[in-house]
Amino acid sequence: MPMNRRHLLHGAGAGALLAAIGRQALAQSHPELLRIVTGFAAGGTSDAICRRVATQLAPSYARTAVVENRTGAGGQIAIQFVKSAAPDGATLLQTPTSMLTIYPHIYKKLPYDAQTDLAPVSLGCVFDFGLAVGPAVPATVRSVPEFLAWAKANPQGASFGSPAAGSTPHFIGALLGRSAGVELRHAAYRGTQPAMLDLLGGNISAVSGPIGDITQHLASGKVRILGVSGTRRSRFAPGVPTFEEQGIKDGTHSEWFAFFLPARTPADTVQRLNAALRVALAHQDVADGLATFGLEAMSSTPAELAELVQRDTAKWGPIVQAIGFTAEG
Repeated sequence: MPMNRRHLLHGAGAGALLAAIGRQALAQSHPELLRIVTGFAAGGTSDAICRRVATQLAPSYARTAVVENRTGAGGQIAIQFVKSAAPDGATLLQTPTSMLTIYPHIYKKLPYDAQTDLAPVSLGCVFDFGLAVGPAVPATVRSVPEFLAWAKANPQGASFGSPAAGSTPHFIGALLGRSAGVELRHAAYRGTQPAMLDLLGGNISAVSGPIGDITQHLASGKVRILGVSGTRRSRFAPGVPTFEEQGIKDGTHSEWFAFFLPARTPADTVQRLNAALRVALAHQDVADGLATFGLEAMSSTPAELAELVQRDTAKWGPIVQAIGFTAEG
């Protein structure tokens, strides 16, 4: 990801700093109820993050914290809901990056402006993506370049699935194909797991998706991860080389989930919630719980998150334009 991870607070090392800022910041008045809003269904990765964090935010920040799943329109409904909520620190959005940094480039009109309608609070976690192949691809194919060469020689099998059209994994798959001059047909699914089921059934050749959604299928022996998208090898699949290691330029892409309040929320409220979130995300139970999904718990300052949104938005603009994808098209 474009921001140096050393500047972001995470893991057990957060304890000493948070103890210092937490006592003063968290002693202030608490909301009676904190609603943590996600645009995705219960049981999914986004929901899991919200529920683990909620257990730590009550009663440290609010007397009660609940999760609300406001699904629809690929996460847009949740963002629009929080945008319109009172800026009193009682309604918190948790969203993946795509809704804020990619959607502005693929939709002609959105019901929100990521730069002006939300107040950044803290990063929540980061994760990498993997490219996996299944039974439709010969067992001799063991790397991304070998898969691309096979796809070029077998155009009928040159396909990949992703969790959604316009998502980061969709663009990663398209970029991999472009790197080798191969047209990989994209199949959009409603989540990574349906794509993985089709991969296991031999209906598609590959899946581009979050590493945690892929590793859980390795035990079947039918799935192989050929590469990962991070700047370094994933601790969840340490034996798998990165795309960059395999000679693929511009193949380094991570994703993040983060927390936002409505714009115009007072700065002291943002800082108070940031302190509480940093404590929550440093809790070992939260970190361990997120790791089961292939997610690395990580927090940030509001300013660091605002900078990350701006950088990733600028980064994805030319990529989307080069691929030529629009949500309306």
